Parts: sequence; C-alpha cells; structure tokens
Amino acid sequence: VQLQASGGGLVLPGGSLKLSCAASGFTSDYYTIGWFRQAPGKGREGVSYINADGRKFYENSVKGRFTISRDNDKNVIYLQMSSLKPEDSAVYYCAAKYNRLPVGVLHQYNVYTYWGQGTLVTVSS
Repeated sequence: VQLQASGGGLVLPGGSLKLSCAASGFTSDYYTIGWFRQAPGKGREGVSYINADGRKFYENSVKGRFTISRDNDKNVIYLQMSSLKPEDSAVYYCAAKYNRLPVGVLHQYNVYTYWGQGTLVTVSS
C-alpha cells in the first residue's frame, strides 16, 4: 500500500495549485482519504477529507478556497487549492484509512493508517 503526494511548489499569494495523491496497492474508494499539512515549527493539522461514503469535509481555514475530489478510475485524490495565502505554506500530506470514519475524528491524524511522503507548498511573493 502506497500513497504518493505531488504537485507542490512555489506560488504567489492569491494563486492556485492542484495537489495529487496517487494510491497504489489498494482501491481508494473504499478508504477515507485526508489531506493534512505541517508548517515549520507547528503541528500537523487537518485540511480536507473525503470519506469512504463520498462525503467531503473542509476545515474552516480552507473552506471556500480548497476543493477535494477523487478519480476512482485513476485511483487518485486531488486537492485543488485557490486563493492561496502565505499561511497555507506547509508540507502537505495525504493519508488513508480503510472504511468510513466518524465525522468527529476525520481531523485526527493518528487514526489514519497510511501516509504519503509529503509535498511542499510555499506561498510567497
């Protein structure tokens, strides 16, 4: 089982990036997928989640700016990020947990079983 995150880079404030999380070794539509991020000197925080039942959730800090989606044919999960701010700068990770998760624990990174290696997003002028 592997997750590989990609798509990070340097972007101007107000710009957009699309992150990808390629899943291999399992069928991602049976899993809950979460995007997390970790800025230097800070803890890992949840960003957005797509539950195994297809429902999507966003943390308040990114609601209205980020969109999570899943391509079941390609086994890839995307995070479209728009109106980026300097405070969005972080290493972004995707994570997976088999089956549906209760909404109240989606943000808890320690409930996820599999993790990708992370991709760096830098928002700066």
